[in-house]
Amino acid sequence: MDPAEFLVHLRRELQAFATCLCGDLSARVTTCGDWTLRDLAEHLGRSNEWVVAAVREGRGDYQAPEAPTDPVELAAWFDRTGASLLEVLQQDPSQDAWTIYPPHTVGFWRRRRCLETLLHRWDAEHALGIDSGMDPELAGEGIAEVIDTIAPRQIALGRAASPTTAVRLLATDTDASWVLGPGNPVATVASTAPNLLLMLWNRLSSGDPALGWEGDHAAGREVLSGALVP
Repeated sequence: MDPAEFLVHLRRELQAFATCLCGDLSARVTTCGDWTLRDLAEHLGRSNEWVVAAVREGRGDYQAPEAPTDPVELAAWFDRTGASLLEVLQQDPSQDAWTIYPPHTVGFWRRRRCLETLLHRWDAEHALGIDSGMDPELAGEGIAEVIDTIAPRQIALGRAASPTTAVRLLATDTDASWVLGPGNPVATVASTAPNLLLMLWNRLSSGDPALGWEGDHAAGREVLSGALVP
């Protein structure tokens, strides 16, 4: 995906998340442990500010202030964090920036923040009982990111073991496919790109009926059972 497209999607996802803040902020976000919607908003907004510092100041140790408790102030604060993020990411995507994994560029954060916001927008809408959708092409980028960035980082940090076999992921809505793990895939799991992304981020069980399996189902699910995402 072109780096400029990430900014378009990021703006749209930030706006969609902000709309959720008109809902019940005490709603449980069951896909994020014991967080409420307010907790999720604070997490996403503070992460926005953290990335702004990573780009502007070249640092990863910035500690953003806590979010306001008043619902109206919280919504306004979240909008400000999103605007600051969009502003700083307008810079040349090849420009140097502190990042959590290579490449150490502004372009890394365009992709990462877009996909982080996509997932948490889905979390927020899911918590409010909204039937959330995802752009299939953007979800496909999320799948690729897990394979080329998120899982390798988890392994490098010692949080997950390297897979010993491979599983193929097939998006039935875009005809794109990816391989996670080494060697020839022992199994294929097929579904829409959004469903595959939700599976990788533990929002959808690998045994969900929305997922179709071929090959060695048990071995394929074993590949996905490690802590490949935070």
